[in-house]
Amino acid sequence: MTASSPPQRMTGWEWTLLGLLSLVWGGSFFFNRILVVELHPFTIVFGRVAIAAVTLLVVLRLSGQALPRSRALWRSFFIMGLLNNLIPFALIVWGQTQIASGLAAILNATTPLFTALVVHYLAKDERERLTGNRLLGVVIGFVGVVLIVGPASLAGLGLNLMAQIAVLGGAVSYGFANNFGRRFRSAGVPPLVAAAGQVCATSVMSLPLMLIIDRPWELTMAPSLITWAALVGLGILSTALAYVIFFRLLSGAGAVNVALVTLLVPASALMLGALVFAERLDRNELLGMAVILAGLIVIDGRVLVALARKL
Repeated sequence: MTASSPPQRMTGWEWTLLGLLSLVWGGSFFFNRILVVELHPFTIVFGRVAIAAVTLLVVLRLSGQALPRSRALWRSFFIMGLLNNLIPFALIVWGQTQIASGLAAILNATTPLFTALVVHYLAKDERERLTGNRLLGVVIGFVGVVLIVGPASLAGLGLNLMAQIAVLGGAVSYGFANNFGRRFRSAGVPPLVAAAGQVCATSVMSLPLMLIIDRPWELTMAPSLITWAALVGLGILSTALAYVIFFRLLSGAGAVNVALVTLLVPASALMLGALVFAERLDRNELLGMAVILAGLIVIDGRVLVALARKL
């Protein structure tokens, strides 16, 4: 690649996959709303990745594929699981015990910016370097997230500084994970295999944390049927399916583009809330979704180029 290589753009199919990924990850908010009532955080994360691992192993078997035996690849799976699951989960969950969830969502929405910075300095692919349009689009999208969550959420900015740094640390970890995960394509690892390897590795790492920190056998009552159903939904839809889509996008659209999903997730969660729980959308939320859409249009660039040619 040369320095003049054009920025990497997503195809229509990849934009569709990004929207689908935001929906299944947005749905995790509804599953978690049920789960946190009866289960501890690390119990939820272990159940989530373990169910996803079993699901993907079955799919691998039915499709005639198998997990690799290469030690180098398994080291990569564990590193990816650490960067993409355990570290951000621990930091963000701890941060949310100290600050409002709205502020945490806004801080987490900085993931595309951190991904762009990490890729800009570490990636060899010039198409993924940080451009003016890409930076402007991310900033516009971030403003849209602030509008959706509510500008009042920024009132706590500067208080509980360590908790806010922890949530930002989770976003930074996601940025490094998005960059690190690109290596699976160059290694010839299919998205399904990469997703299965990551959740299997995360299951191994999260099991001792659940046993030591949560001690689930000390629960005062057994989880209800609704809780079990939510955990299964979280594992199959918001984890197994989500990571297959994630690695498919990562291998084709690139790290910076796939990170845009964190801008879309709040909007998807709102739309799911309106459809499933008949929650009403206020003016700021609708405006925020429109601003996010504008940011994505700027990042893609094709609409702006077409308009410039007509003028």
